[in-house]
Amino acid sequence: MADSGKSPVTLGALVARFGGELIGQADVAVRQVAPLDTAGADDISFLASAKYRKQLASTCAGAVILGPDDRDATDRPRIITPNPYLYLARVSTLLNPGPPLVPGIHPSAVVAPDACVAASASIGPNAVIEAGASVGERTRIGPGCVVGPGASVGADVLLHANVVICHDCVVGDRCVLHPGVVIGGDGFGMAEDGGRWVKVPQIGRAVLGNDVEIGANTTIDRGALGDTVLEEGVKLDNQIQVAHNVVIGAHTAVAACTGFAGSSHIGKRCRIGGAAMIHGHIDICDGAIVAAGTMVRKSITTPGIYDGFFPALPHKDWMKNLAHFNRLHEIADIVRSLASRVEQLEGAASPGRTPQGTDAGPAASGDNKDNNA
Repeated sequence: MADSGKSPVTLGALVARFGGELIGQADVAVRQVAPLDTAGADDISFLASAKYRKQLASTCAGAVILGPDDRDATDRPRIITPNPYLYLARVSTLLNPGPPLVPGIHPSAVVAPDACVAASASIGPNAVIEAGASVGERTRIGPGCVVGPGASVGADVLLHANVVICHDCVVGDRCVLHPGVVIGGDGFGMAEDGGRWVKVPQIGRAVLGNDVEIGANTTIDRGALGDTVLEEGVKLDNQIQVAHNVVIGAHTAVAACTGFAGSSHIGKRCRIGGAAMIHGHIDICDGAIVAAGTMVRKSITTPGIYDGFFPALPHKDWMKNLAHFNRLHEIADIVRSLASRVEQLEGAASPGRTPQGTDAGPAASGDNKDNNA
């Protein structure tokens, strides 16, 4: 997996730049990151889970990144750090820089006369920058991208191929938008009129804060009245739908194929697993974790892990369970009736207690005139 075309970096230089404890020779050089089982002598690998410790024993990596508990698990040159995966991310970023920025506008691009494009920006083939739009310093606009009328794209942004930023929407600094992302398409707003649908104009914007990253083919709808907002540091995976007027709090991460219905409000630093479904007009508090495949129908007000999917079963077992599920109301009525009868029986068995729903008799009523005579 080693790439001889990359410039080598010594372990000493890595520790000087990113910290950590170096065990072994500082002049050992690496060119690329790689998994333990495929790494070669020019690669640096890492161990973040005990289940891969056997691979550590047999790896051919030139160096490894380990946590404190594994500092003596190998004799190979190693860097000890509390978070090996985070350290690897930083090393990989250093070893795999993007292509150099070449400022300028490709001859096939179309830029409106009143658009404001920074001189240090790069506008790729067949890109379109429409009237009143702005593109910040050192931003890369990839092939086939469209920055709509009045839209604003900040500094140091990367738009991969075929990204669309619709009119008046805002993308903050240092954002990364992968191919096929659409920012600011119309939200699904329809009013019913006698069995027909009348479109509700979507007049808000979609606004992305700084350092947001959005995966391929994810769509962020514009607001119906106010704005749809992704706060700073939000990370969205591929093929996610964010409906109109959703707010996603800072540094929340969302895995692929999740859907957010309109006007849901997601807190800061949340983690949402793949294919989760978030209903509209609900709130999820800061720090909540929603497991993959979970449907959230009500607001979550307390941080914690929330999990609500039904595991896969053999078809025959599922059909049996479904038959019971369809009788839940009937079964609940039976349980309530049985609970009431148990309560009556317990009351009858207790000295001095009169069971509910029974006739206490004339002596207890005090209203029997014949008895008083």
